[in-house]
Amino acid sequence: MAVPQEEHERTLTFAEIALDQIRALHQPASPRNFEFWYQYASGNNPSFNQSVNERMEQKGALTDADIDQLYSAYIAANHASDRIDKVGSRVLDEIKQIMAVLDGAAGSANSYSASLADVGEKLAGATDRETLRALIERLVDGAKEMEANNRKLEARLSASKKEIEELQQNLETVRTESLTDPLTTLANRKFFDSAFERVFAEAKEKNEPLSLMMTDVDYFKQFNDKYGHQTGDQVLRLVALALKQNVKGQDVAARYGGEEFAVALPSTALRSALTVADHIRRAVMTKELMKRSSGERLGRVTVSIGVAAQRPGDTPASLIERADNCLYAAKRNGRNRVICESDPEAENADAKARVA
Repeated sequence: MAVPQEEHERTLTFAEIALDQIRALHQPASPRNFEFWYQYASGNNPSFNQSVNERMEQKGALTDADIDQLYSAYIAANHASDRIDKVGSRVLDEIKQIMAVLDGAAGSANSYSASLADVGEKLAGATDRETLRALIERLVDGAKEMEANNRKLEARLSASKKEIEELQQNLETVRTESLTDPLTTLANRKFFDSAFERVFAEAKEKNEPLSLMMTDVDYFKQFNDKYGHQTGDQVLRLVALALKQNVKGQDVAARYGGEEFAVALPSTALRSALTVADHIRRAVMTKELMKRSSGERLGRVTVSIGVAAQRPGDTPASLIERADNCLYAAKRNGRNRVICESDPEAENADAKARVA
C-alpha cells in the first residue's frame, strides 16, 4: 500500500533530523543510534524526550552510556511491550478458535442426542425386521459420525494445546528479555526496582538485615573514549561477570544504568556485604583486558563500591541514596576501593560531587 505523500515527507524529515543529531554529536551511525534520534525527532514519547533534554542540559552532550541507558529504559522497553501484545493477541485468537470448535462439537452432540431420542421412540413401536434394521443402521451411522467428529475435535484441541504452550513459552521469553540487560545479561533497572522493593519489604517485615551495594567503573568514560564502544562493552561484561561469580541465589544483581551496577543482599549484614564487595573489587582488578581485534593489551580496570545497610525508618530510596553516597565517597578518596556508611570517609558523602 502506497504511503501518503505527507506521511512520506514527514518520516524523511524525522530521518534527516536523526542523522543531523548523529553528525553533531560525532556518534556512530548505528541502527541503535538512528532509532534513538528518530524517536526523539518524532516526539511520540514525551517522557523520553524530556529525559533526553534533561540529560543534555546537565552534560551538554550524551555519552554512549547515556544513550544505552535511555534506549533500554524507553525504546527497548516499548519493543518488549509490543512483542508481548502480539503474543497475547495470538493467544486470544487461538482461544476464540477453540471456542468456535467447541460450539460446533456441542451442536453435533445435541444433534446426536436428539437422533438417539428419536430412534429410541421408534424402536419402542417397531414390529418388523426391516424397520429394526433401518433404525439400527441409523444408530451405527450416527455413532460413526460422532466418533469421527470426536477424533477431529481431539486433534484440534491437541494442536491448540501445543500452540498455546509455545505461545506461553514465547511470552515468558519476551518477559525475561524485557527484564534483562542485553549487554551484560544481568537484570535491568526495571527488574531491580521491582525486586528491591520486594526484598526491602520482606527484610522490614521479618526484621532481617538487608545490605545494598552500588558499584561504578572507574574512569569509564575516558576508557570508552580511548578504546571505543566495543571495548567499553567488554569492560561492562567483565564487571557483570565478577558480580555473577560473587553473589548467591537470593541476591539481586543488576545493571543500574550506564557503567553503574547495584546488588541487593538480603539476609546479609553490613560486614558480610563488605566482604562480598571487596571480592568483587579484587575480581575486577585482577583481570587484564585485551582488544580482541588486535590482541593489544589494554591494562586493567577498577571499580569503586559503596555499601549501606537498611535502618529503621528507611525507605528503598533512602537506602539507595546512602549507598550511592558511599560510592562517590570511594571515588573521591582514590577509587578502586569499598566504602560503607560507617567509614570516616563517608561522613561528608551527602555533599558528593559525581566523578568518573
